Amino acid sequence: MNIETTVAEMAKAAGRAARALARCSSEEKNSALNRIAEKLIENKAEIQAQNAKDVDAAKNQGLSAAMIDRLTITDKVLSTMADGLREVAALEDPVGSMDGTWVRPNGLAVSRMRIPLGVIGIIYESRPNVTIDAAGLCIKSGNAVILRGGSESLHSNQILAETVAEGLAESGLPETAVSLIPVREREAVNALLNQDAHVDLIIPRGGEGLIRFVAENSKIPVLKHYKGVCHVYVDASAETGMAMEICMNAKVQRPGVCNAMETLLVHQDAAQTFLPEMARQFGRAGVELRGCKKTRQILPDIIPATEADWPEEYLDLILAVKTVASMDEALAHIAAYSSQHTEAIVTSHYQRAHRFLQEADSSVVLVNASTRFNDGGQLGLGAEMGISTSKLHAFGPMGLRELTTTKFVVLGTGQIRT
Repeated sequence: MNIETTVAEMAKAAGRAARALARCSSEEKNSALNRIAEKLIENKAEIQAQNAKDVDAAKNQGLSAAMIDRLTITDKVLSTMADGLREVAALEDPVGSMDGTWVRPNGLAVSRMRIPLGVIGIIYESRPNVTIDAAGLCIKSGNAVILRGGSESLHSNQILAETVAEGLAESGLPETAVSLIPVREREAVNALLNQDAHVDLIIPRGGEGLIRFVAENSKIPVLKHYKGVCHVYVDASAETGMAMEICMNAKVQRPGVCNAMETLLVHQDAAQTFLPEMARQFGRAGVELRGCKKTRQILPDIIPATEADWPEEYLDLILAVKTVASMDEALAHIAAYSSQHTEAIVTSHYQRAHRFLQEADSSVVLVNASTRFNDGGQLGLGAEMGISTSKLHAFGPMGLRELTTTKFVVLGTGQIRT
């Protein structure tokens, strides 16, 4: 059986499983998630043995230490996977809930009911934990999922997917509700992207190149997150100490993640006071600063920023800094260069905070808080599939609710239209 046929058969089976899963109660889904969590611990030796094959291959191929670290399933990582499934089981189930009910003059009762999306395809790189995270969120939200992980983690993903299937089967749920494409060839991605008759949504997780490839080649709607070019704007009215703490956290805590600050905007009335001490703190943390002409008049020793710096996602201890004459200029810069991921303002001025919330067009906008809070767990969603920077049908962290849609439910007593 060739790759195209294999993926097509998987998609059909996932469609059947999705219909069965949509009928399952919250208790049935929660029981399955808890059983899968138990199976992960029970199968630890086999999971880690298969993972070791991927880790050894990665070392032989000369992959970076960071890549190998993300790939390795330690006891702690496995325990975290299991705990994550239990946490998802404990979350409120959105499926079947009503988003609103109203009665028409003719007596018809109209409601919006939350329902699963159907079949979701997830294409991702490197991290085997995504296999479990995605499986758990999709099961709880009533969706079947087809997984296509990176070739470097194939053995790990296969054993994890088999463990999930065992847990589903033992719980009486369809084991094809979670399936993994079992080949390394890139043709498998194209085959999945052509399954528009059976797959309802594609979610790519990985680098910008992967996401652009998926978006350009998919016949299925795609939830995109190209990159995180996140800004913090320090307003003229900002409390200096608070602003410094927020900026340090946003840039330094984890510089290699998508919600880290990449550009710092500072109002010129605050710059003379704020920038010198902020630069000293960044310097002690090893941050390389690249500044505009106005910024370099205050910090002459930093690297001149070029046009290429403003749309850049560094994912490193590098920060672009721009001094702006007004909030208008700050918002115009964000509109020109933002990836619609996360923006923050530090201010003591209520009207400016309110304006920033209205006009900064990103998935999460914060006042007096770090950009690092754009995260499903931090925002109280419990878990997330990723962060969508496209507005249809979700914008921001993709939790359980965002993995559902609504249909209209209408209850009548014999009404007919005249």
